[in-house]
Amino acid sequence: MKRVVTVTAIIIFLVIAGLYGKRRFYDPKQRLEKVTQQVAQLYKDGEIRSGDIIFQTSLSGQSKAIQLATHSEYSHCGIIYKNNNDYFVYEGVEPVRFTPLNKWISRGQDGHFVIKRLKNADQILTPAVLNRMNQVEEKYKGRHYDIYFEWTNDKMYCSELIWKVYKESTGIEICKLEKLKDFDLTSDPVKQKMKERYGDRIPLDETVVSPAGIYKSRLLEMVKSN
Repeated sequence: MKRVVTVTAIIIFLVIAGLYGKRRFYDPKQRLEKVTQQVAQLYKDGEIRSGDIIFQTSLSGQSKAIQLATHSEYSHCGIIYKNNNDYFVYEGVEPVRFTPLNKWISRGQDGHFVIKRLKNADQILTPAVLNRMNQVEEKYKGRHYDIYFEWTNDKMYCSELIWKVYKESTGIEICKLEKLKDFDLTSDPVKQKMKERYGDRIPLDETVVSPAGIYKSRLLEMVKSN
């Protein structure tokens, strides 16, 4: 009997320890501190610049549907911008805004991110162009998030924002535009999300651009992945 009690006590202890360890691992404060150290190292190593594009797997309710529809790990992206000695991510969320880089990274799945850059960034992203890019960003700042992924300037989603900022400030189309019908709309999570957004009137011919489309752009090269 004593042995049974001892074994039970050990099992309970291991379960509690496991739950505690898991809580600590996913502690937002602890993750932010770790990411802040990573970002500081990026600063030190000179591995990030204004105009870089950063990708992550979002923890939003629509992230899984985006991943399945685009066959990509990444469901959210933004443009890195330096202001004085700090770096921010310009992103299409609710509302469009600049988010501190460390907070942006820590918000994603497992704190994982990928940074990409124009292959000829030194020639294209001059100080004058970056200034123009910031002016375009300020124009769209504060716009509401576009849950319907419409190709208008009234509201914005993340990859649309990046595409239009680059187009308006550099003249570059960062990737090919697609139609909603070009994506894989067959999985249940995608069907459910489409039903929530559009009901029975899905705009299959709507012009769209996805994080995956930008990620796979031949104009970009890998800079950093953690």
